[in-house]
Amino acid sequence: MLTNPSQLILRNNDLINDHNVLVLNYEGDLLPKKLLESAKTVYALSLDYHHHLIMSPHAGENLTLHFGHSLPGDEQFDTVIIYYPKAKTLAPYLVNLAGQHLKQGGQLLVVGENKGGIRSIVKQIPDYFDSPFKQDNARHCLLYVSHLTEKAPSINLSDWVSQYQLDTPQGEVTICNLVGVFSEKRLDEGTKLLLSHLPKMSGRVLDFGCGAGVIAAALLKAQPELKLDCVDINAMAIASCKLTLAANNFNAATYPSDGLAQTKGLYDGIISNPPFHDGLKSTTDIAKNFVKDSVKKLDKGGVWHIVANRHLPYSDAISTHFKQVNVSAENNKYKVYSNKIKD
Repeated sequence: MLTNPSQLILRNNDLINDHNVLVLNYEGDLLPKKLLESAKTVYALSLDYHHHLIMSPHAGENLTLHFGHSLPGDEQFDTVIIYYPKAKTLAPYLVNLAGQHLKQGGQLLVVGENKGGIRSIVKQIPDYFDSPFKQDNARHCLLYVSHLTEKAPSINLSDWVSQYQLDTPQGEVTICNLVGVFSEKRLDEGTKLLLSHLPKMSGRVLDFGCGAGVIAAALLKAQPELKLDCVDINAMAIASCKLTLAANNFNAATYPSDGLAQTKGLYDGIISNPPFHDGLKSTTDIAKNFVKDSVKKLDKGGVWHIVANRHLPYSDAISTHFKQVNVSAENNKYKVYSNKIKD
């Protein structure tokens, strides 16, 4: 089943007849494959690892798939399609990336849901594109068209990162935050509660949903001897975390994982301020699956230390899989759950 933005693109597929097409930030469906009914070739770059895994079995001679924040090569395309991102600050980066890979005069298509802020693209298009015009409006979505008129500036990640000092209960750390990655330039309430009640950890530890690396940096500030794995589903978050670790001279393995599926081996500890959104939708499935899979990934004696919004259904899932619920701290918005696998 195609998402509404994908359906809107497909009903305008005459725009890409016999084109070499690049799709940026595509959603969790098979639209890149469907485009081959009109396009000559399709490249697709996903910033969401789950979406990349959905498409991966369909890669072929005319369908090339990548996960990350950029393409590995300098290929040029007749058309670039952008799915307008949930985080508006990411849109200018995607437009710049599109400009890097468009032929002179090439076509830019930007699609998104009305409630997702797609109308903002009109003011976000830089002057090396012509003014975007509304091509279509259906299924609560809009499709805009623009064309590359001048050479786009080169992309350097350092131009898209904000770096700042952050006070944590473990000490001051440097955070590097790329556009599109959640950050308040201060310690958010949930993470602050988590780090204020941080137990001593040992051995191999997993930071699930690492984001820009705030928890990882604080943890390694207190215990640099830990062997830490940092995983996230978002390419910009993974890049941010790597930059944060480097800025603090910390070492950790950082890589994409869809839930805990790509994590390696068993852990002595799991720590997280776990996500509960999939795109624009809030979902409880992430929480339930995270608890269930955590039990399987923890070694004997392993500790599980997370913070979550009070309204999320963690207690039932924890009771089911850990057999008991241990709340080590809480306030009017968050709870810190600290559980342990029996030796």
